[in-house]
Amino acid sequence: MSTQSVTVTGMTCGHCATSVREEVGGLPGVRTVEVDLATGLVTIDSDGLLDPAAINDAVAEAGYAVAG
Repeated sequence: MSTQSVTVTGMTCGHCATSVREEVGGLPGVRTVEVDLATGLVTIDSDGLLDPAAINDAVAEAGYAVAG
């Protein structure tokens, strides 16, 4: 089991958080995705380390960006 965190910019509401949670949650091996809307922190628990590019792509698919 592995835990990774990224900060996502541009989320302003519960729908934003749900979109990010669904897209990131669709990555292979992801077990849970927690989104802190106030800080933009997205915590991902998965079977193994995820490729950061895959996380960035999933966040982009939801319409947001991972903070550099």
